[in-house]
Amino acid sequence: MTGPVTFGGAGTSLRIATVNINGIRATLRRGFGDWLRERGCDVIALQEVRAQADKLPGGAFGEYHAALDTGSVPGRNGVAVLTRQPPAAVRTWSGTALLAGPSTSGERPSASNGAPPLAEVPAEDRVVLPRGLRPFADQGRYIEVDLAEAPVTIASLYLPKGGLPAELQRPERMREAPDGGARYARKMAFMAAFSTYLTRARRAAAAAGREYLLMGDMNIAHTCRDLAAWRRNQQNDGFLPEEREWFGQQLGPRTLVDVVRSLRPEEDGPYSWWSWLGQSFAKDAGWRIDYHLATPRLARSARRAVVDRDVAGTRLSDHAPVVVEYGG
Repeated sequence: MTGPVTFGGAGTSLRIATVNINGIRATLRRGFGDWLRERGCDVIALQEVRAQADKLPGGAFGEYHAALDTGSVPGRNGVAVLTRQPPAAVRTWSGTALLAGPSTSGERPSASNGAPPLAEVPAEDRVVLPRGLRPFADQGRYIEVDLAEAPVTIASLYLPKGGLPAELQRPERMREAPDGGARYARKMAFMAAFSTYLTRARRAAAAAGREYLLMGDMNIAHTCRDLAAWRRNQQNDGFLPEEREWFGQQLGPRTLVDVVRSLRPEEDGPYSWWSWLGQSFAKDAGWRIDYHLATPRLARSARRAVVDRDVAGTRLSDHAPVVVEYGG
């Protein structure tokens, strides 16, 4: 396929966003419901939903259909994809997914509303999960859906944050207790196995006649333009040489394209994560760790990319939505 991607008709487009909400109840208190209602996105990938089925607030996803994998550990991880139309298919690593329909009562999304009606459905993957990803299968880190309105597979990923290798750990410089490199090893194992999986998923989408768009919190700043204070972070997790090298290996003119960077090639940022501490947000001293990685044909249809730093002066979480317009 070499022609333009069509989204239901000539001149139509899709507005697609990704955001790590750092807890659905917390982000609703910060204005996520207003952003969801007013931003007009067609598809939204969420990470760190951080709520089991019985803890999801009613109307949390507004007028959207939601496909979720909440994971098995309460209050941790959890990924979702929100769509205007019911997805044509849903796949997870755990083999099941939760589906929620749009709010029918017109209630505003609120952290205090009761749990929405959810249906647990089979969501078997169409490719073999590499052995190295099996320990992560029930953690709520990956979900993909086939859009009904366009030949595109949408994936939401929450890649482990990781840590430092043992030789770089200095207790006086660490907020977390030294772990001998365990978190670092876990992240590197995930990344190695995910490379294999990513190739399989992208090829499976192509075999089905679909483009593939991977979005999410990758917990890696790829280049010096993706991190404001890159000089002093060269030995910090998220900007280690081996992490950056791995990220670059996932990209290529025939595989996946970093869509935001392709649209804004000479710009520092736009950053999508800022610490809650100090003046990081006010000074825009952030990290670009939330990505749209698209197959080349879909990437060529991207027209505009923006980061929604705040909503009416309030941050939705320590991350901000990354919104891209495709088609049109």
